[in-house]
Amino acid sequence: MPDEFINKVSESGIITLDLEDFYPKEKTVVFDMKDHLFMGLILKEKEFRETMKALDLSLYTAKNIALTCTADAVIPVWAYMLVASYLKPVANEIIFGDSEFLHKSLFLKNIAQINPANYEDKRVVIKGCGELPISETAYVAITGLLRPVAKSIMYGEPCSTVPIYKKPRLAET
Repeated sequence: MPDEFINKVSESGIITLDLEDFYPKEKTVVFDMKDHLFMGLILKEKEFRETMKALDLSLYTAKNIALTCTADAVIPVWAYMLVASYLKPVANEIIFGDSEFLHKSLFLKNIAQINPANYEDKRVVIKGCGELPISETAYVAITGLLRPVAKSIMYGEPCSTVPIYKKPRLAET
């Protein structure tokens, strides 16, 4: 009898979920308010409004924007709102915060698009190693999304996993 190779992983019914598939791919840019302030520190309303009217929107078209101020300046809330009102027609997303916060926000938004029903009563492995840096934020989010529906959740690779959650069996009556 010849030795047959049996792929036990594919026969196990395990679904591998690779978070890299949900990694934000769109271009991002930081809009730093300090670049539009008088001497990088002072917001003069009239000049600021004129600067916004003259803003080259092509730099922000179809991009995700982190709206922030890296200077130690007092910026009134309306100024951030004004910038957002100019950028919104051309931008994909505008998030208040730095580029790291923007990335995490977009990643979480992508993960939230997953339909948990697709994983109902399934054995799911959340892929561990990959080419892109996946933050703990994403792993926590996917666990929270799948735990109510999945039969089990594991971390790693199908051939070598760390158990995370297993739905308890109902007691037979």
